[in-house]
Amino acid sequence: MSDAQQVPAIVILGQGALDTARRVQARYPGALVHGLAGRVEADRSYTDFGDTLRELYCADRPIVALCAAGIVIRSLAPLLQRKGAEPPVLALAEDGSAVVPLLGGLAGVNRLAREIGEVLAVAPAITTSGELRFGTCVLNPPAGYVLADLEQGKRFVADLLGGQPVRVEGAADWLDAARLPRDPEAALALHVTPSARAPRAEELLIHPRCVLAALDPAAAAADAVRQALVDAGLAAAALGGLLADRARMADPRLQAAADALGVPLRFLPQADPAARLRQALPAAEQVGDRLAVAAAPLAMDRIGQRRGRLTVIGLGPGCAELMVPAARRALDEAEDILGYQTYVDMAGPFRAGQVLHGSDNREELQRARHAFELAATGRAVVLVSSGDPGVFAMAAAVLEALHGAGEPAWDAVELRIFPGVSAALATAARAGAPLGHDFCLLSLSDNLKPWEVIERRLDLAGAA
Repeated sequence: MSDAQQVPAIVILGQGALDTARRVQARYPGALVHGLAGRVEADRSYTDFGDTLRELYCADRPIVALCAAGIVIRSLAPLLQRKGAEPPVLALAEDGSAVVPLLGGLAGVNRLAREIGEVLAVAPAITTSGELRFGTCVLNPPAGYVLADLEQGKRFVADLLGGQPVRVEGAADWLDAARLPRDPEAALALHVTPSARAPRAEELLIHPRCVLAALDPAAAAADAVRQALVDAGLAAAALGGLLADRARMADPRLQAAADALGVPLRFLPQADPAARLRQALPAAEQVGDRLAVAAAPLAMDRIGQRRGRLTVIGLGPGCAELMVPAARRALDEAEDILGYQTYVDMAGPFRAGQVLHGSDNREELQRARHAFELAATGRAVVLVSSGDPGVFAMAAAVLEALHGAGEPAWDAVELRIFPGVSAALATAARAGAPLGHDFCLLSLSDNLKPWEVIERRLDLAGAA
């Protein structure tokens, strides 16, 4: 999950649950309360409870629903296919008297339940046998570790529950406080290693994501990384990230390789692959000139620089229901949000840590340049317009700023422009279908142009 996905969505049906929802929300910066439209004032409104839960579930968002567990189960039943491919899902009593983890045992639902239980001062209703007995779920290792084989893991836990002792091999500090029946001579073994091999019959194999691969743009870049791992005897699941030359940041083949491998991509100003790896991980063991193996899972936020992203969006005609979903997702993921102050205010709610940059309506080019300056440092930036960003709005100013700057760092920024519903289209939808054939759009605002120019354009449009 991404950071945005890890933040739970808190879903309520009525005003009676709002106080409890706000208490839970305070524990998770960035969490939003979703309330039924017309019944409760929340951060976001929805009209259908089941559709909302299913949408969040399919987006891999943790769900905290303040309602009866049965309602949640019936709503998600059509989507329940296989264990291990589900986000955490919990049901809470409206008054906060009960916390019931329902789904996502391998995605941290019990951890989430304990955290919420601490907030509400209640014991969560955890029913997972292994977690109750051992104080941990070995099938849900912490971030930075991956099970080699889930089915093998299920058999392993069954043996543990059957009374067999276990020995732990490799760095597994998170198990120090667990109540595992340890025995250094035990046949059952939990082994943490980046090496590629099939787990033995009585072994739970866990791979730390501790391998960093140097990446250069090529048509088969992902395959080259996979082959390098095979040649080095390292597990594919041990790959924690990719590192490329910053001069090639805009090459789409690099991000395509990162997407194919499912790992983060970072950049350093170094063309030589081996030197690049040494610069990023000076204490790591280097395997050839393409791989480095660290002693612990990689902290990719501390390695190199991300490719910055600037997304230009339109809010639509003014109501949240008519904002396109892609624009809302961009706002949720953004670190910086820029725009005319009124439009920035309309773009909320915002999560903790997001930086808002409101400005005057007549500072379009300055605003666009500021957005590129922020994105060029690796930040995720959203530039807000009303309506559609390409209709009397910021998209043109952004492209003008980019083409006139001559800044190589700006050229490397990932630029996205998402359409919005313009006021003209929204009004036409209310009126019927007045724009069903050819039509012309003209601005009647004389703030930036003389009225004489507007009159001439109206005459020419009418003559057409």
